[in-house]
Amino acid sequence: MNRITVFFQSLDISLANGLFALGAAIGSFVLMHAALMLFRKRLGKLSEECQHRPFAQVLIKTLARTGTFAIFATAILIGLSVLDLPEPWNARISHLWFFTLGIQIAMFLHRAVKVGSRSYFLKHKRGGVDQQVTVAHTVVIWLLQTTVWVVFVLALLSNLGINVTTFVASLGIGGVAIALAVQNILGDLFASMSIAVDKPFEVGDSITVDKISGTVEHVGLKSTRLRAIGGEQIIISNAELLRQTVFNFRRMTTRRIQFTLRASPGTPRELAAQVPDRVREIVGKHDKARFDRAHLKTVDQNWIEYEIVYTMLDTDYSLYMDTQQAINLDLMVMFDELGISTAPRPQHVLLQDAAAPGDVRGEQQPAANEYASAALRPRFVNP
Repeated sequence: MNRITVFFQSLDISLANGLFALGAAIGSFVLMHAALMLFRKRLGKLSEECQHRPFAQVLIKTLARTGTFAIFATAILIGLSVLDLPEPWNARISHLWFFTLGIQIAMFLHRAVKVGSRSYFLKHKRGGVDQQVTVAHTVVIWLLQTTVWVVFVLALLSNLGINVTTFVASLGIGGVAIALAVQNILGDLFASMSIAVDKPFEVGDSITVDKISGTVEHVGLKSTRLRAIGGEQIIISNAELLRQTVFNFRRMTTRRIQFTLRASPGTPRELAAQVPDRVREIVGKHDKARFDRAHLKTVDQNWIEYEIVYTMLDTDYSLYMDTQQAINLDLMVMFDELGISTAPRPQHVLLQDAAAPGDVRGEQQPAANEYASAALRPRFVNP
């Protein structure tokens, strides 16, 4: 008891100054507690749409974690700050201020990171929460929260007068060494995070990557698994996957179809001119098909060739194949009605008989020449 009395006497605090500090602590505690309750009440009265906004969610969740002890500690520090304290107590009070406010801010950021990242992934997900979202969510939260607390600890040590430059340099060198040792794993890890955040594809999408086609079954920390059309499972590392061009067929809004139609080059001009309009009628019969164009593109000695383009308004592949089949059958009927042949121009083959072996020199030369001349006469045969 005597030691406590001696301690307070050494601080040389007057009664008026002590009462003023006590009043400041009590008043600040009441004001901060009332302001916090009022702020929570106002947030509770927000509309449901406003409450689901990311910023409102962060405020609601972080303020809910602000307890009475944090307010009490801050009020005590306010009271101590108005006291006329000798050295080194003023410096110690400043260190306590830094620790109290720093840890409170770190806790706010810790909570805000979790709420903010969760809101982001829920906003950008499609369908239910899959394992891809869960893994990316966990990794992102862990990295950001670890960064928050590492920065707080380093700042606290620096505020206490500890030289953290060497420690930070050591962390940097150690981090480089670890990164070089596990660079492939880290590459796949960050590629997984990039896939989860940027979402070039999701579980259930049908994609093609470097001549490999399949449906995405799972996106993990290191690899992505595809189910190929043939039934086999294909495993690709995430880093390698992002180096390639990815074709995502599930996100198609329309399907553009282009094909050619050939006819005999002997088709009369009047009949050839009717084909584009008839093709327009055939394609236009289908509700999910939008006709774009049909033109006589090529005329040569073997074919006349039409280029036809239409757009499927539904991306279902089976519907496209059914529609194309119906169009092809109607085109066959159209050619029969117009009397247009699809056969190429007839080809003529020139055949030559080989000359009989023999000596064509001397007396036998005239007869041999006559035989050779007759043998080389062309004969035309229709195939």
